[in-house]
Amino acid sequence: MSNHLEDETSLYLQQHAKDLIDWYPWGEEALSRAKAEHKPIFLSIGYSSNFRCKVMEKESFQNEKIAELLNKYFISIKVDKEEYLDIDAYYQEVYKLMNRRVGGSPLSIFMTENLEPFYSATYISTEAQEAELGFEELLRSISKKYITEYETFEEKGKEVLQYINRKEKSIEATKLDLALLNTIVTHTDTLLDKKNGGFGTGSKFPNTSTLELLLESYQETKDETLLEATLLSLNKMEKGEIYDHVHGGFYRYSRNENWSNPHRVKTTYDNALISQLYIRFFQLTNNQNYKEVAFKTIDFMLTQMNKEGLFFAKKDETQNEEAIDKTIITSWNAMMVSTLFKASTVDEKYKSIAIESLDTLLNTVYINQTLYRNSSLKIEGFLEDYAYLGEALIEAYQATNNEGYLHLATEFANKLIEVFYNYAQWNLSNSSFKIKVGIYDTDYPSALSTACSLLLKISSLVDNTYKKFVFNTLELHSYTIMRQPLSSPKLTQVTLNYLIGKNI
Repeated sequence: MSNHLEDETSLYLQQHAKDLIDWYPWGEEALSRAKAEHKPIFLSIGYSSNFRCKVMEKESFQNEKIAELLNKYFISIKVDKEEYLDIDAYYQEVYKLMNRRVGGSPLSIFMTENLEPFYSATYISTEAQEAELGFEELLRSISKKYITEYETFEEKGKEVLQYINRKEKSIEATKLDLALLNTIVTHTDTLLDKKNGGFGTGSKFPNTSTLELLLESYQETKDETLLEATLLSLNKMEKGEIYDHVHGGFYRYSRNENWSNPHRVKTTYDNALISQLYIRFFQLTNNQNYKEVAFKTIDFMLTQMNKEGLFFAKKDETQNEEAIDKTIITSWNAMMVSTLFKASTVDEKYKSIAIESLDTLLNTVYINQTLYRNSSLKIEGFLEDYAYLGEALIEAYQATNNEGYLHLATEFANKLIEVFYNYAQWNLSNSSFKIKVGIYDTDYPSALSTACSLLLKISSLVDNTYKKFVFNTLELHSYTIMRQPLSSPKLTQVTLNYLIGKNI
């Protein structure tokens, strides 16, 4: 059977277009039907390369009994978290409030037709697990109680919503100073895997923003332990299975601490940021191997993940058949454009490629002075889209001296402040889902940190008044920055450059 997802462009939604579930995409049609038919909403949020999302699809969304219950008693909505960052962030906060722990993917939310959440989970097994009902039994229970105990569900949902984005307790600002560098050295020594490189034990992620911070800190302190920590990580990553020695490119992460047994998904953001890092270290050390790794990775992106100057989101090699998510995500493409401009400082041939990619991206996602999240032009750009594209425009200006790029970057900086900035805090989106952006780097540097990085550059190149917005943000988060600098490495890097007066 087909459902309401068959015309969607998201690979994740396309993967569910043939489910037995009568899925709707997020939108007015589904929400109106829930109200008209007085049915609860089942909201399922995930992404294409997530293992547990695939398991739940096979176990539950192809299960005839589960499908019958969902289709009869619920309105089912499927959301790609990489499309709707705001919806995912909002309901991750709902999950955290309801369960007192951090959620993940897939995310499963049950709510009233008026969007009042009353039950939340991540992966739901078809079989009962300790105190948790199996999926079929859970659906039967909710469908009955929704009629007999609707007021209880409604009240519970309203109580949860009261706490979303509640005002946080104020923490006294801490003085920002270069003593921060000593903390970085100490924490690096504590957290570094001195045998395998990287940080912690178990699964290893590239942590590019942390390694960038160590490089910046080394350049200020000349502390060799910082340089050695970064070189160890780069060398071990390149020799490990997380790097595809045959085709080029890096996988998402490795399951083992020695960079082996990788999760075989290659993303645009990882390969853009890792390439930038190897380019910087080639320029620092003149180690030709770093140049080779960077350019082989970039060339993989250009030959296998590129069409007419735009870069696909990811390549999934976890199944027998390789699947390429051909979504054109603005912020991820902007990262790749920045990488190409950085590569052009080593090899001039990449400059024309970078210019073409940037201009094509702008023509594709920046329409009538509105920036969109992706090439489908359904969703307006989030904070990260404006921030990362603004950074790419600065790279373009510095490489070409074309003031048109600087002018547009300044427009984006103004948009950041006008739309997303609110008394030193930053909102993820301009939508009805008002979620504050955190400072922690997860898959890639946070949108807040990247926005501050852009404003710091604009203050140096255009007008110093932009710097006050950076200071206000840093002051608000100064307690965390000074005490846990490696937990938000990009913002720590911005802090160092603010203190030193360096344009990053």
